[in-house]
Amino acid sequence: MSKSSMAGRGAARAAAVLTAVAMAVVAAPLSGTAQAHEAVSGSLSFAGEPGEFISDGQSQQFAAGSVEMFDVTGPTDENAAGVTIVTPEGRRWSLHLQAPDGQKLTEGTTYANASRWPDARPEDPKLEFGADDRWCTTGTGSFTVSHISYGPYGYIRELDVTFEQYCNGSTLPLRGEVHARTAEPPAELAIGLGLNPEGRLDTKSGAVTVGGTATCNKPARISLSGLVAQTQKTGEAVGRYEDQMVDCVPGAPVPWSVTIPTTAMEPGISFRTGTAMLRGFGKADDRDYPASVNAGDNTTQITLVKS
Repeated sequence: MSKSSMAGRGAARAAAVLTAVAMAVVAAPLSGTAQAHEAVSGSLSFAGEPGEFISDGQSQQFAAGSVEMFDVTGPTDENAAGVTIVTPEGRRWSLHLQAPDGQKLTEGTTYANASRWPDARPEDPKLEFGADDRWCTTGTGSFTVSHISYGPYGYIRELDVTFEQYCNGSTLPLRGEVHARTAEPPAELAIGLGLNPEGRLDTKSGAVTVGGTATCNKPARISLSGLVAQTQKTGEAVGRYEDQMVDCVPGAPVPWSVTIPTTAMEPGISFRTGTAMLRGFGKADDRDYPASVNAGDNTTQITLVKS
């Protein structure tokens, strides 16, 4: 693929993301967090009778691989599906299908009496199809989900749908169908957090340094937080750390360390060498899905030694 073609695809994808966000707010909001993935195979085709507004009485078909973009979008709650096509000429065609609020799109189901947001009531299915310069003001119709399969967090893996739309009160139908297959879903993020059994105490400044290792099954930026506590005869020394970042890559444990200054410690009692308790947490956003993953609550006894 040429550099100019790659740049065109990149620009088209960026513009489509902005359009999807705008549609989610203005035209047809999806329930749950939506995510888009490029189809590796499939087609979108439609035809309208003479005088039909959206199609202008023409029939068209677009295939994945021959257009600048062919994206399939779905929310995490599996309530809706969308398809966005950007042609080599830069024209954008969008299809939005949604089950009634609180329901999932179900394979083998025909959704009758669909209408366009905001006219659709919560109990109605929603249907919108049009181009960036041609949209219905009001619309009705129906669609049939003959096949749909999911990956994690509503990732649409396969989609086969037929639809029929009537625009602006017209009796002239537009009929279409979409068949799409996306890539195999990426693995869900998994992270782990290990704690070293030894910490270091700077007896001059009072700062405590602790550490451990982080693991992940795919690249992730892990946010670390935790505390060190030491019980003494006169009370308890406590120091906290938070928002310490470690860039994790799969393959081997990634070491991390953090120094807790006295300004991050509870006043009154200072740490001493000897036994203490270290508690650590880890959290990271999954780069492929709209989800955050926790490494759990890890607690271990450590020994503080002079640095």
